[in-house]
Amino acid sequence: MGLSKKIQEFFHIPTWLFFILLSVVILRIPNFFEPYSYGDETIYLTLGNGVRNGFTLYKDLHDNKPPLLYITAAIAGNLFWFKGLLLISSLIGIVIFYRFSRKLFPKIRHFSSISTLIFSILSTLPFFEGNIVNAENFMIIPTLLAFYILLFKNNSYKNIFISGILFSISSMYKIPALFDVPAIFIYWVLLTKIDRKNLKKLAGKTLVLTVGIFLPIFVGFLYYTAKGAFNEYLTAAYLQNFGYISSWRPYAQKEPFLVKNAPLLMRAFVVVVINFVLILLRKRVNKKFLFLVSWTSFSLFGITLSERPYPHYLLQVVASLSMLTTLLFTSISMLQVYAILPLTLIFFIPMYFKFWHYRSINYYSNFFGLVTQKIPRREYLNYFGGRTINNYEIAAIIDRMTNKNDRIFVWEDSGQIHALAKRFPPFKYVAGYHISDFFSIEETVSLFSEIPPKIIVIFFDSDEQPLLAQFVRFNYLLYKETSDYQIWRWAGPHSRYVIP
Repeated sequence: MGLSKKIQEFFHIPTWLFFILLSVVILRIPNFFEPYSYGDETIYLTLGNGVRNGFTLYKDLHDNKPPLLYITAAIAGNLFWFKGLLLISSLIGIVIFYRFSRKLFPKIRHFSSISTLIFSILSTLPFFEGNIVNAENFMIIPTLLAFYILLFKNNSYKNIFISGILFSISSMYKIPALFDVPAIFIYWVLLTKIDRKNLKKLAGKTLVLTVGIFLPIFVGFLYYTAKGAFNEYLTAAYLQNFGYISSWRPYAQKEPFLVKNAPLLMRAFVVVVINFVLILLRKRVNKKFLFLVSWTSFSLFGITLSERPYPHYLLQVVASLSMLTTLLFTSISMLQVYAILPLTLIFFIPMYFKFWHYRSINYYSNFFGLVTQKIPRREYLNYFGGRTINNYEIAAIIDRMTNKNDRIFVWEDSGQIHALAKRFPPFKYVAGYHISDFFSIEETVSLFSEIPPKIIVIFFDSDEQPLLAQFVRFNYLLYKETSDYQIWRWAGPHSRYVIP
């Protein structure tokens, strides 16, 4: 069978799945009307715009994720098409999930249909930020494909290597995707009779999978080395992610290593114990169920690395959550009882770390009010944050006052304005927290004497920076002031450039 025919067969769907996909399309229509408001989303678009303009990621523009999300944003070009790619990836991911769940427990009636429905809802609604373009939305596709190949296809070295490539693609959207990989090693152990011959085969498969994972990552390093950005790439895309570990507990950052990372090490110990118990149970419990529990444990470890409560982190565990929940309602075996334990863990983790969530009904009622003209557009925009209207006003002014090569600076978080106006900062840092974490306001002001931004915007609700304020008053002319912000225009080459 040719490759194209295999793909067609893979994506051939039943009627009920067509209606689920149609429902997802309908539920995602409001996504296309969202303003440029979500900070991370607009940072991705700003870096993506930089890629389209020949900038080198990490050296010319900074953020702390691997490159594929920014490349995806570059392909999109604007928020509308970014949401379009989100919709496409969502539909593809649902079909892949359906195929995976159908193969996982083929004898359990309605398992694939119910689990696919749950997965579709949880990955689409704003409850877990399914409406926002984040790395988690994209990395689930290659992860599911890799697991599909490794669980249901011949484990030839070719297939294992391809699966490694797929895992690598997931990790090049976001590093925590790699924490799903150990689940396949556990699955291989579950299937393996422990003797020298089988251990040798297991080592060979592990080696091939590891080579597949690290090859694209190695190519990425070669590329950025050729671009003169090796150190920046290593630091921003990889090493700075270690800084996220326990970063939600800033008071612990000065503690000794073992004290600071004690909660992380404890969670790692729990994951090891869980998987050790799964191996002990391999002769008594369905091995695919044990794989599902192992996958869940490693995913939960990945989403709690930073201890930050962002809802989109939970998307990494939505696939296993959907299947375990379905087992609870469809299985008539002991799997129904066994499913309670990992589900308890899944529900306990978000409560313990106080993960945020968003009310989907408010999101859709706000959109319904807009399309029925029951609420004005200004009120609709205010739903997405108090700065949203100001950001649009400022971006329009910047668009009139500057050309595409002019640099602008916004204090503080400014991804929305950069993405709207398609203008870049005078250095590689896009957001205020980038400066606070990796630069300083003193270095910023000093740099402005060499590379003066054409426009400086200061929001009054930002952290007050006297040094920046003095510099702006000496060297810029006030163009516009409101109760929320000031827009300053460069005074020109004859400015005194006084650095207070």
